[in-house]
Amino acid sequence: MDAILTVIKLLGGLAMFLYGMEIMGDGLKQGSGNALKNLLGKLTHNVVLGVITGTLVTAVIQSSTATIVLTVGLLGAGILNLHQAVSIVMGANIGTTVTAQLIRLMDIESSGGSILTFFKPDTLAPVALILGIILVMFVKKETSKNVGLIALGFGVLFTGLMSMTDAVEPLSESAAFVDMLSYFSDMPILGIFTGLVLTVIVQSSSAMVGILQALSSTGVMTFELVYPIIMGINLGTCVTTAMVCSIGSSKDAKRAGIVHIVFNTVGTILFMIVMSIIRSMGGLAGLWESFVDSGTIANFQTLFNLLTAVALLPFTNLLVKIACKVVKDDEVEEKIYPELAALDKKLMISPAVALGEVSKVAANMAAAAKNNITISLSQFKEYNENRAEEIEEAENRLDRFTDRADTYLIELSSYIENESDNRQRNILMQCIRDIERIGDYATNFNEMAKKMYDMECSFSQSAWQELDIISDAIQEILRLSVESLETDNDYIARRIEPLEEVIDDMVLLLKNRHADRLCQGICDINAGLVFMDILTYLERTADQCSNIAMLILGSKNEEIMKNHHRYIHELHATGDQSYLAEQENRRVQYLVPLENITF
Repeated sequence: MDAILTVIKLLGGLAMFLYGMEIMGDGLKQGSGNALKNLLGKLTHNVVLGVITGTLVTAVIQSSTATIVLTVGLLGAGILNLHQAVSIVMGANIGTTVTAQLIRLMDIESSGGSILTFFKPDTLAPVALILGIILVMFVKKETSKNVGLIALGFGVLFTGLMSMTDAVEPLSESAAFVDMLSYFSDMPILGIFTGLVLTVIVQSSSAMVGILQALSSTGVMTFELVYPIIMGINLGTCVTTAMVCSIGSSKDAKRAGIVHIVFNTVGTILFMIVMSIIRSMGGLAGLWESFVDSGTIANFQTLFNLLTAVALLPFTNLLVKIACKVVKDDEVEEKIYPELAALDKKLMISPAVALGEVSKVAANMAAAAKNNITISLSQFKEYNENRAEEIEEAENRLDRFTDRADTYLIELSSYIENESDNRQRNILMQCIRDIERIGDYATNFNEMAKKMYDMECSFSQSAWQELDIISDAIQEILRLSVESLETDNDYIARRIEPLEEVIDDMVLLLKNRHADRLCQGICDINAGLVFMDILTYLERTADQCSNIAMLILGSKNEEIMKNHHRYIHELHATGDQSYLAEQENRRVQYLVPLENITF
């Protein structure tokens, strides 16, 4: 009966430990989402920098598996290449040791009056829980809530660890337990296998090391017993990662999983050989039979992962070649558009990163829509079937991206836990719809051009001049929209609305003038009606650009986001000096030349 109660208490402590890690990791991810996104975004081809990045990211999100899954998502999206991913994988192994280094606080010994007493887990855990619950329940600021989650997770983690320590304390007096440990000490391979299997079951290397650190409190665990188990734990976590990487992933993503297995396997073999040689030569006398504490376990895990990374870093290219040999390219591989590959569900474990990738791809799609407008307008001067097919293909691509992005962002909402990410998600959903409508107008222009081609009619000379000028204005407003999306620059976004108002004035002028031409018989009636439709869709294109500008400005100003129409109305009614100056410049650039055209 005592054994059953001990197991229940041990498993209950493990459950609290795992839950505390999850809460702490969530708080760290939410509090550093943008930093994490920027860190991954600035990664260069420098392998050392990649290792550092993997270490830091894992230290933040408290899971090497999560880091590697996130890396695989960026790999599939084309943001990282395989060499960069491999370096991050190496760093992830080092970063996962941070948890063990925190747990070594269990070793702190102090007198009652010492300040170190505060840092003992049995004091620090309840303090962290009290601080965390106050920040989460009574402070409304989002940043405070994230800090509260980190504190709560820290407190729950150490409470679970202390529960495990209490559960295993009687084992120090168990002869059966001591005999079992001596059996493991004589068979290092069995220790490796045990660490591997238990890590695959628990799905957390940090939790397994935490259990080892709790068991070390019995005072009967020796170094020769512990070090093979730690290496087995590192092997276990890469098996879990490989399984995740193999599900619905690209070839390179599967290769990243293979690299992780090869990296940890080779590292374990090399370390076992070195340790065996040192021991056979009588080196490190006294270490092997010495009893370990949580600090010794944490230090060995860090040393093992750090030295393995340093030793194998020069062989990154070889690891990539091995992975490519194992996972070969298909002779004919289906073409996957990069914008669809970027919508990888693995990125959802970090909503800030996922939203950042959607933003980048949305800007790329806006550029594609702009290009499609340019091509479709050229169809009026010289209709070409090949261009028509190109326009149709681009439109299908935009539609496919819009449908997939809508589904992706809706699914992402279940992972989002803070208001700023949720607001960005909503803005992106609206922005992508505006981009898709711009793409639709390109199709409309192409259809009109085809109609004119079939009817063998054309515009008058003055109509062509007018169309050239207003087309230039549309190209400019599209350029500003794409640039503002790419840079998230509110200064550029503010330049869009003055131009949109000038375009409205241009459309009104041209519709009135063209109506006069039709009445005077200067223009062919069929071509004249098409010209009117072109003006309508050009105006709508400018309207969509205005919507995009308002979304970008609204992302930085909640009052604009709440009421676009009031903001635009106030701009048109009064306008500040910069708005009026930009509007006047655009009038001189586009409206005045229109007014000077005669017919």
